[in-house]
Amino acid sequence: MKKLKLIYNPFSGDRSFKSGLDGYVAAFQRAGYEAHLFRSVIAGDIATHIATMPAGFYDALAVAGGDGTLNMAVGAMINHGIDAPLLALPAGTANDFASFIGMPKNAEDCAAVLRGGEIVRTDVGHVGDRYFINVCAAGLFTHVSQQVESGLKTALGKPAYYLKSLEEIPNFEPISVRITNSTTTMDEDIFLFLVLNTAGAGGFDRLVPDASITDGKLDFIALRACPILDLGRLLIRVIQQRHLTDPRVIYFQDDFVKVELLQKSDKYDSCDIDGEWGPKLPVTIRNLSGKLPLFVPTK
Repeated sequence: MKKLKLIYNPFSGDRSFKSGLDGYVAAFQRAGYEAHLFRSVIAGDIATHIATMPAGFYDALAVAGGDGTLNMAVGAMINHGIDAPLLALPAGTANDFASFIGMPKNAEDCAAVLRGGEIVRTDVGHVGDRYFINVCAAGLFTHVSQQVESGLKTALGKPAYYLKSLEEIPNFEPISVRITNSTTTMDEDIFLFLVLNTAGAGGFDRLVPDASITDGKLDFIALRACPILDLGRLLIRVIQQRHLTDPRVIYFQDDFVKVELLQKSDKYDSCDIDGEWGPKLPVTIRNLSGKLPLFVPTK
């Protein structure tokens, strides 16, 4: 029987994954995988545990949690040379990456992906000494996931993020940045930027309708500074998926982008990486093409 390491965060999302844990173990066994469990309890323990895993011992690595939990596992896998295929189990408040690849939310269907799904090599973003599987962002709304109380996330789920986001708008000041990619440099006043590996973040799942995790490119989106009323209209265009051609939006694809502050901004001088605190600006972001093997459902 093949061996699978199952890493789970019991505090992710509505904390229900742990209640169905035996169902996942049983389903994985029926799929031909013996599950070895690791329960995450403190910050950093996922990376520490993966560092102790013997090379080549596991045939697959399953991670249950939100995007932040997945981020911790992906970074540790890359840093310690673990190249076993990854199975992303959606169990958090935000599951943008797992949702993008179409991962189901029940044990039997996840086991079916493990047994008969396709294995692709997914791109991974790299910024500073960190990695991201879904998004690197800064500016308006981008630190909401760190600011929302865990109890509120458990009770409300994604709406807790939206409620917290509304608090930021009245007092937000644009940030002045220099954006450099492989072909050009531009100086802009913006509300936010996102560098995406998938199609969306923060519950907006169609920010880049044609995004791909295997194209060797990252998708860059920034919202130019504008009056608050215009921002509201622009967000409506985002919901309608009509934003990429809007003159208030900067959009391009590249495997490299650098973002620098032109004026000091103590409040918005750091990035968010997959829902976790990231490095301070300036940042240089690169795409690592085909960096990690990943189970995806067959189409």
